[in-house]
Amino acid sequence: LWVSKRIPRPKPYQPRDVVAVDINEKKIVYGNHEINEEISTAIDRAYRWRILAENLQRKYSSSRYLAWRRRRGILNRIRSYHRKAKNILEDWARKTSLRIVRLAVKYQYAVAREDLRGLVEALRKLPRDHRAKLITMGYSRLVKWIDWQAMKHGAPLVIVDPRGTSSECPRCGTRMTENGYRRLKCPRCEFEEDRDIIGALNIRRKALAKMGGSLTTPTAPQMTDVNP
Repeated sequence: LWVSKRIPRPKPYQPRDVVAVDINEKKIVYGNHEINEEISTAIDRAYRWRILAENLQRKYSSSRYLAWRRRRGILNRIRSYHRKAKNILEDWARKTSLRIVRLAVKYQYAVAREDLRGLVEALRKLPRDHRAKLITMGYSRLVKWIDWQAMKHGAPLVIVDPRGTSSECPRCGTRMTENGYRRLKCPRCEFEEDRDIIGALNIRRKALAKMGGSLTTPTAPQMTDVNP
């Protein structure tokens, strides 16, 4: 007779710093003032299967009759295409979240992410194709896995307000200006960096402020220590 033994969940530790996660359509950037890593998203691979499903629906449809709903073989194929797209994104989100949280646990960092609950309203203003890709990607899926992995491994989790994370200077808070493709420059302190990295640095800055000096190392580097 096998007796299942429950493995105790790790207790949250006192974080030394923060690993910030900036989520975009093409890539996920995570890190802080010392670490900067990125992971390409799986949206393009998943979106191809969705396009195949939509093409089948259009092929076996007319203005008066949706034939694909009545033909079992076509319907099953369309469902399999949608299922493949969902499985690709689910597997990617699980592996990506585990990679982020393992980095945080390794260096005893907290995990910080944006509060993306208001994203649905913002998506309505985007072009149709761009909006369809973002909806297919499902930010809530990745957010769910990050939160679950953080809880599972005992990594503290900080959720911050997303306003200004991609437009404000992480050093002085000034609104930044475009300086090339996906690069921003601060007109005040002349700090310049990629838009995604700036987003991650701002998420870290907000997370540190929200934690209220709860870091174990009193000399932990702040945003003013970042070398441009």
